[in-house]
Amino acid sequence: MILIRHLYTERYMTPLNIYLEHATDEEIKDAMDEYGNCIKQLAAANIFPGDMPLKNFGVTRHGRVVFYDYDEITTLTECNFRKIPSPKTEYEEMKAGTWYTVEPMDVFPEEFKLFFSGNAKARKMFEEIHGELYSVDFWKDLQNQIESGFVLDVFPYRRAKRFNRSENSEFELYTG
Repeated sequence: MILIRHLYTERYMTPLNIYLEHATDEEIKDAMDEYGNCIKQLAAANIFPGDMPLKNFGVTRHGRVVFYDYDEITTLTECNFRKIPSPKTEYEEMKAGTWYTVEPMDVFPEEFKLFFSGNAKARKMFEEIHGELYSVDFWKDLQNQIESGFVLDVFPYRRAKRFNRSENSEFELYTG
């Protein structure tokens, strides 16, 4: 007799950065759509991934993108989304480091582009589909909705697999 007290299973996923190295243009576009949807779905649940490089996301055998690095998650409403301030002097502009102060909960969405280092094609496709994620206003609007008690609809399956409905929720854009 075999007795199993605890059993943990894990789905096999390919890290997103590795998946993109061998993907076709269509697969890259689908993966970038899924990557953005994954970030938006986490955000709708008041979760900010914190660290969003492509290597922290995986692609399932069904082509879904899943976040799997929970080291730096935080509550979205605790984040302070800011725009990087323009340098005030030539010295600030030429300075090696940052010329502005950064607090622990500060997030600069325009820096998210750095997560695509080395993959210009994926970045371009991502920007076409989910460019609003680089905007401070997107994140602040979402924070306001969450803080006001508005619950966004999150669907675990793609639009094409859903029942046809006459009215779409405001959140339909967040799912693939």
